[in-house]
Amino acid sequence: MNTLTKTLRTCSIGLAVIAACSATLPVHAADATPERQPASKQENIGVATGFAVGAAAGGPIGALVGAAAGAWMGDRYHKQAVARAALASDLEKSERDRTRLARNVTELNGSLAHEQERGEQLDLALSQTDEIETEVTFRTNDDAIQTQSLSPLMKIGALAASLPDARIRVDGYADSRGSDAVNDALSKRRADAVAKVLQSAGVDEGRLVVTSHGKSAATSADGDLDGYAFDRRVTVRIERAAPGAVARND
Repeated sequence: MNTLTKTLRTCSIGLAVIAACSATLPVHAADATPERQPASKQENIGVATGFAVGAAAGGPIGALVGAAAGAWMGDRYHKQAVARAALASDLEKSERDRTRLARNVTELNGSLAHEQERGEQLDLALSQTDEIETEVTFRTNDDAIQTQSLSPLMKIGALAASLPDARIRVDGYADSRGSDAVNDALSKRRADAVAKVLQSAGVDEGRLVVTSHGKSAATSADGDLDGYAFDRRVTVRIERAAPGAVARND
């Protein structure tokens, strides 16, 4: 009788072990859904520990309960560990982003300081020289700006745009050949063409003072072709704006 009882108890324990293993350890592997993840190491440890403790405390039933409880606790521990790892990763990423942002701010501040210094240097240079001037020359009876003159003109326009307290004076001229009416109109078209390029470089129209002089300022002698070339010009001057200055004269 005792032998039979022991045999039955052994079978019961064996069945309990099989049932526990079926209910816990392979729980994730047995699930046919693709979303289910394999059991974690912590969950497997919990199953084994719970099973051993439960078997010691309550026999086969205790083993089942202990294994299930161990599986739940192990799975919970695993999820907490995963959450902590994800949080640590997010914190590390945030720290990297903060460091990168701080570096960008530092670089931006350096760029702003450099531009401010450059502006102060330009302003100082202008105050010391009172004005900066350049000339654009033209072909005979032509108001088109030549290609080689565009780059210097754009540069002085950008310089003028960076000095908001300065005004830009544009004066158009013509050589002595032809009538006053023709040369007055020609010198105005030349001055207007230069003013448009300056505006495209960022100079506000309200800071431009445009004047046409015709041939009144021509100095070349009759037949002096080289002298005529110097008379066919537009001068651009950046100068300190006087209070109440006229914005534009046509």
